[in-house]
Amino acid sequence: MIELLHFASVAYRVHDPKWAFMPTSGTGAREHGGRLNRVGLPALYLALDEATAIAEYKQLTALMPPGLIVSYEVEVFGLVDFREGYSGDWDPLWQELYCDWRRIWFNQRVEPPSWLIGDMVLEIGAKGILFPSLARPEGTNLVLFTEALNDQDKLAAYDPHGQLPRDLSSWE
Repeated sequence: MIELLHFASVAYRVHDPKWAFMPTSGTGAREHGGRLNRVGLPALYLALDEATAIAEYKQLTALMPPGLIVSYEVEVFGLVDFREGYSGDWDPLWQELYCDWRRIWFNQRVEPPSWLIGDMVLEIGAKGILFPSLARPEGTNLVLFTEALNDQDKLAAYDPHGQLPRDLSSWE
């Protein structure tokens, strides 16, 4: 049985500047899918430190495209803690967390097994998963299924001076 964790921390994400007006929406991952969310399911992927957020945004490219780093205040009641990785205590499906989901989905048009992990997590009432970063192995990522959050949870982009754009007109 997976135990759910109460988690409070600062987290980070580098956003494509054009979409920085919706920093908590999870819309990009909803449109294209992500490691742990299928197409149609909003998810916000965050990192627990700035270096990991940058590494995740950069991925495998030599040059990093322009990005806007945003800090978040996060407090969530009900996360799965997979920071220690797979052991025999986990469902064997968790071994597929790091499958090449992009190749599987975009090239083969087959549902990635990691999407089933996201489904399982939502079925037990969890709102997200903490897991080690592939882009920066010493870093930790957090995926939040934004539609699963409720009034008890906190997810807020830190913008004390109102500098984030309010809509797409900032980029016209």
